[in-house]
Amino acid sequence: MKIPDDQILVIFGASGDLTKRKLIPALYELEVQKLLPKKIAILGVGRTNMGDTDFRTKMLTELNNKIKEEDISGDQLEGFQSKLYYVSLETSDPSSYITLREKLDLLSGSLGIPKNYIFYLATPPALYEVIPEGLAVFDLNKDTGNEWKRIIIEKPFGNNLNSSRRLSKKLLTYFKEEQIYRIDHYLGKETVQNIMITRFSNGIFEPMWNRNYIHHVEITSAESLGVEGRGGYYETSGALRDMVQNHLMQLAAYIAMEPPAVNSPTAIRNEVVKIFQAIRHYRNDEIKTHVIRGQYTASHIRGNKMPGYREEEGVSPTSRSETFVALKLFIDNWRWGGVPFYIRTGKRLPTRVTEAVIHFKPTPHKLFCFNESLPNHDNQLVIRIQPDEGILLKFGMKIPGAGFRAQDVNMDFHYSDLQEQKLPDAYQRLLLDCMNGDATLYSRGDAVEEAWKFIDPILTHWESETDDHLYGYPVGTWGPVEADDLIEGENLTWRYPCKNLTNDGVYCEL
Repeated sequence: MKIPDDQILVIFGASGDLTKRKLIPALYELEVQKLLPKKIAILGVGRTNMGDTDFRTKMLTELNNKIKEEDISGDQLEGFQSKLYYVSLETSDPSSYITLREKLDLLSGSLGIPKNYIFYLATPPALYEVIPEGLAVFDLNKDTGNEWKRIIIEKPFGNNLNSSRRLSKKLLTYFKEEQIYRIDHYLGKETVQNIMITRFSNGIFEPMWNRNYIHHVEITSAESLGVEGRGGYYETSGALRDMVQNHLMQLAAYIAMEPPAVNSPTAIRNEVVKIFQAIRHYRNDEIKTHVIRGQYTASHIRGNKMPGYREEEGVSPTSRSETFVALKLFIDNWRWGGVPFYIRTGKRLPTRVTEAVIHFKPTPHKLFCFNESLPNHDNQLVIRIQPDEGILLKFGMKIPGAGFRAQDVNMDFHYSDLQEQKLPDAYQRLLLDCMNGDATLYSRGDAVEEAWKFIDPILTHWESETDDHLYGYPVGTWGPVEADDLIEGENLTWRYPCKNLTNDGVYCEL
């Protein structure tokens, strides 16, 4: 593994939830694995008034809460702590960024670190346009000689097409596209990256990865939790913006993309953009039949009453924000012409699971008898993103005994079988990639815009057609029953996954 150049990582929003829950633990794990640069400073920036020592103490407390004690080495923890620094700054005032430049100059000089800077915006989106301006006022955005500058921003990258374009235009005023890293933590998951390996390194799959052999593709991202105190955010977001426009469309692109000419960030991201450009946009009359939205309603689970979405804190009692969305889309190119892609996501579903399912076409002539009362007798390749990460292949085998009766059986691989390998956290991988200047798993500006071009008309339709259906579904179910009508084909339904990847026909752990 390549060790990154010496550098300073600047985290705006250093006292926020993302920093303490994800970024600092991920950086500590990279320290444990000896993957951080030989010389690195991690500089927290926030409005809270504290010094280096206070910041280190606060982050140590969070680390002890996050990481099991047996995973913490005293020497490693002390070494990591010494890399943490802090500067107080009024981030909304560009003129105050002189304080940041002075702190960076001091760290660079005293630690012997070149002026290679990453600026991580772990802040509310309202600051995404302000912080780059403040950095530019004091030339903290410019590559100089062999010294580079990069900026990482979290989703959402706008909340519609126009705001996304405005944000991109603002960012490009101060940074070049190759300096901008739009982070989508889903792409940092090992099992998402394995989609490309599964496809492009196995001769048994790639010849069949097209409309001639695949009937449809299904992508599910389910959560058993509700909005968890984030009702105010979800009121302005909804499942379509929160999950589909970024995470799940990126998953679909990885499944559908053409083989890149070379294994390079530019080549791979070019193929993702081509997929987004090929997605068929809905006519206004198709939105009602191709997109199903829902909102969870109160119910009882294991004897406990669970509130509906409109009863959650910060949610309007007349809210029409969707907590579930299922849609059918088509990719109009030579490989996928006519093959439907089904995507669904929702909160308060039976279990937490994310997976992609490749449904292969049935044999042209049915010689043998399956149990026809059970749905989905096609061959399936299930790529499980989380939990119980792995791959499952479902195919027919003869039932022992007289006659030729068949049943579905499973052939599976679990990442947990690789006991000597630790499955890295998504933020570990993505932070390390940015430190190395590898943008493969980051979203590019043109890809974000193309995704919004598909999503924006749906949002506009929902806003203008206030009588358009918003279906209720009880907490603990798989969403509105109307979503089942999206699936085309005789005796085909959504796959209803369990927490466990295999044995889904024997028992289901939720």
